[in-house]
Amino acid sequence: MVKINNYVLFISSALLVLFSSILIVIVENDTFPTLFDGFWWVMTTVTTVGYGDYFPVSPAGRIIGIFLYIFGIGLIGIAIGKIVDGLTVFRKKRVEGDIVYKDKQHLIIIGWSQKAKFAIDEILDTNKEIEVVIIDELKEAPLLAENIHYIKGNASDESTLLKANLREAKAVLIFADSSLDSDQMIDGKTLLIASTIETVAPDVHTVVEVMEERHIKNFKHARVDEFIISNETISSLAVRSAFRKGVSGIYSQLLSRSVGDDLYHVPNLNNWKTYGDAFQELLNHGATLIADRNDLTINRRLHENIPEDAELYVVCDQKTYQQLLKKEAE
Repeated sequence: MVKINNYVLFISSALLVLFSSILIVIVENDTFPTLFDGFWWVMTTVTTVGYGDYFPVSPAGRIIGIFLYIFGIGLIGIAIGKIVDGLTVFRKKRVEGDIVYKDKQHLIIIGWSQKAKFAIDEILDTNKEIEVVIIDELKEAPLLAENIHYIKGNASDESTLLKANLREAKAVLIFADSSLDSDQMIDGKTLLIASTIETVAPDVHTVVEVMEERHIKNFKHARVDEFIISNETISSLAVRSAFRKGVSGIYSQLLSRSVGDDLYHVPNLNNWKTYGDAFQELLNHGATLIADRNDLTINRRLHENIPEDAELYVVCDQKTYQQLLKKEAE
């Protein structure tokens, strides 16, 4: 019976329980007046619980009981064992990254590091429900949770990306592999991964960590959407902090959901005609309009009309942002 196909095993087990429940009610209706009573006795018998509250008294009923002792207990035991084994195998595959992810609108993180760990913390602070898929070549998953998954493989290999359901992803974050010897090698590996992603799923938003700014032109050629310049960003922040004490705190607030005010995207309301309309109404709610996409000059163009494809960003706290969303819903 161990070699029986799983579908055959489970169907056979279900038919055995159902048939035995009906048969015992027919054979000993006085002892088992309802189908549920028969089902209860069959289940306590095949699972070897045997409460003794119901038991057959006629020869025919006892023959059914003997049949369940010989065949039913073994069949159900194997079925339960297969279920337990299946759960164990599934857990093992999750830990080892041997899975195929099939959901949609998830975030894919390529390259595990402390930076990736901080990124996941920030993602979950922003949206606790979003699904995250990590791709790396580690032996076991660096992090697992109900909505965090791991796929083991080379991220420049198309088959690995397809396992992560790249085409249905919301965005991909590629972190630089700091284990390599030089920035040129690091950016070269990142570029190879980004090129594969853009070939497989050109419409998926791609964010890449680049070590040297002079390499960005190569990533633009690969149609990467956004870049985070690792070395220059840290160096620039350090210099600014040296010349003006406390400026790093401003960056920290804008980069982290858990500290102070933050940067939020707000919907464009129908009653806003110009940037000035939006600026004044948002200011009345305690939010400061600072940008349309990556354009930070709109505070000098408040008289201009807001384009239909505008993406407005404000600085405010979480409470104010929730109030703005509630107002938009109304």
